[in-house]
Amino acid sequence: MRRKMDSKALVDPSRNRFPYCVVWTPLPLITWILPFIGHMGICTSAGVIRDFAGPYTVTEDDMAFGNPTKYWQLTPSKAEADSWDSAVHQASEEYKRRMHNLFCDNCHSHVARACNLMRYDGSSSWNMVKLGFYMVIYGKYTSCGGFLKTWLPFMIVSLVVITVVVLSVTLTHAT
Repeated sequence: MRRKMDSKALVDPSRNRFPYCVVWTPLPLITWILPFIGHMGICTSAGVIRDFAGPYTVTEDDMAFGNPTKYWQLTPSKAEADSWDSAVHQASEEYKRRMHNLFCDNCHSHVARACNLMRYDGSSSWNMVKLGFYMVIYGKYTSCGGFLKTWLPFMIVSLVVITVVVLSVTLTHAT
């Protein structure tokens, strides 16, 4: 059964309030090389961020790797659980008792669990790959600074790699 929820909740990046959103922030070093991989959290109806920050740790309004640079605002009326907040709370309580695993049970898994509990969009098959893909497609940057924080390190690393390759090829052919 679908529940009526406030679908006019306003996102306010200046106050770090992202009602009904999945939020994302870059991971140092990893995002510099693969800019679509980062740290993810899910927000309550009031915009409070919950993220699986590490083993047995779910933080509230203190993302493990800094403030969000991207967000994807979901449609609360597509949640079928008793309430959005109860699904976020239940997923967070469950992940407070879990060991973090970078590849199999991580921040994306925590968000997927919340989406599965609320049967978001009628689905109980949310997973880290699907969420990551949707964040790339539907995510919006919080600001120009958020865009730069996400992409500038990647561009610098790419330019350094290209420069080194070009110089090494040039020097090899010069000798």
